[in-house]
Amino acid sequence: MMFACCRRNTFLITHKRLRLGFRCASSASSTAEPADTIFALSSGQGRCGVAVVRVTGPAAGGALRRVAGLSCGLPAPRTALLRSIVHPQSKEVLDRGLVLWFPGPHSFTGEDIAEFHIHGGPAVISGVLQALGSLPGLRPAEAGEFTRRAFHAGKLDLTEVEGLGDLIHAETQAQRRQALRQMAGDLGHLYNGWSEQLKRCLAHVEAFIDFSEGDLIEDGVLNQVDIAVPQLQMEIEKHLCDERRGERLRSGVQVVIAGSTNAGKSSLFNILCQRPAAIVSPIAGTTRDIVETSLDIGGFPVLLSDTAGLRDTGDCVEREGVRRARQMVGLADLTLVLVDSMQLPQEPQMVSGFLSEYLKNVLPSAKDHEQGYVLILNKSDLLPKEHISMIQNVLTQTSDMAPVSILSCHSREGLDDFLTLLQDRLKTLCGDPLAGSPSLTQTRHRAHLQKCVDALNQYYEYRDTDLALAAEGLRLGLSSLGRITGKVGAEDILDVIFRDFCIGK
Repeated sequence: MMFACCRRNTFLITHKRLRLGFRCASSASSTAEPADTIFALSSGQGRCGVAVVRVTGPAAGGALRRVAGLSCGLPAPRTALLRSIVHPQSKEVLDRGLVLWFPGPHSFTGEDIAEFHIHGGPAVISGVLQALGSLPGLRPAEAGEFTRRAFHAGKLDLTEVEGLGDLIHAETQAQRRQALRQMAGDLGHLYNGWSEQLKRCLAHVEAFIDFSEGDLIEDGVLNQVDIAVPQLQMEIEKHLCDERRGERLRSGVQVVIAGSTNAGKSSLFNILCQRPAAIVSPIAGTTRDIVETSLDIGGFPVLLSDTAGLRDTGDCVEREGVRRARQMVGLADLTLVLVDSMQLPQEPQMVSGFLSEYLKNVLPSAKDHEQGYVLILNKSDLLPKEHISMIQNVLTQTSDMAPVSILSCHSREGLDDFLTLLQDRLKTLCGDPLAGSPSLTQTRHRAHLQKCVDALNQYYEYRDTDLALAAEGLRLGLSSLGRITGKVGAEDILDVIFRDFCIGK
């Protein structure tokens, strides 16, 4: 009897310590169900053929009955019903459309949901929203409130919520693929898997601390943790070393066109934009400020910048443009280094040396690597084809020179080869969103994962001197992972302790 009492007291100490350790992460179970019912236009703004108005909350069924004139009860779940949409007070017919009923918990928010599929004219939408607003207990939804309720109901974790937002804002095919994969839970499954591993490690350490003296824990428990923690840390560090591919794909690749004056930078910019976005002039120094535009190149999002020609100048305005150009090159993910072919040496054997010096003048030394730039020789239409062939042969034999694109912005010759090279480089920078493990997409994820790695180092530091502090390192690491998905709690650790070791059965 005394042994059972001591064991229960030890359990309470463990429970208290775990409770104190987890204050940081949200939990779906700790959030009370909202008492009010909200409504909003769920489709896009503006005139359209069909608009969708959604209602969620405990009064959604009553709102559907009153606005759709359903005196005989609610329609069958997930079945479209054609009805007249009427104002509940004036009984005026506002529209004729489809209504649908999604009873909770089998709905997007986990609550009862009613949907009105109406014509997308502004007057119709406004009339239906006003009708819903006239019902007691209903109010307009705040921004993102439907998705927030889905999160609190456990329908989505935070990574899936972010994937949904990215899908809504996706502008290219690659962004859509990455967002769909994240919304499907691939990233959340990866992080939850790591959380489960770390949760088990922490539970084993906690159990060893509290129950080892009573011979309730088998030998070798800490040895298992010693093997699992470095393996987990290695996986997280590998995930972090992705060169920001997912983040770059989500926000867009920063591509900067740079080079000397009159090299044809603005001409190339206009070709890629497919419109006269920048002024083209034979006068050197025409472009003095940064000209930017967003593009979809091969399915990858690109923020393209045209810059001032790089040269020494006494003009204070142009000098500021050159400073900004160099600053943009320093921030770029990819620099298109443009060279005027007419400035190349007459002797082909000297071209590689000339280009090496040219690159040093354009690129910061830290970015002077093959994946950081594309070298473009413009105005090839002004050179004899035999001379171009000799230049290509020389550059092919130069091992330290990245692939060079030779083209003419005037005649468009060589443009297809350049676009192929550019798309290949963009794919390298962004990766294939459907291949391999899902990529990091948010700076927030990176920060929490790095904190997790740092916390795991605490386990190694105190493993042999203070096991309680070593366990605290695991707890901090688990907390950091939980902040990414929004799921972590003390009860999860206790479940593992008593399941794995059958304590107190």
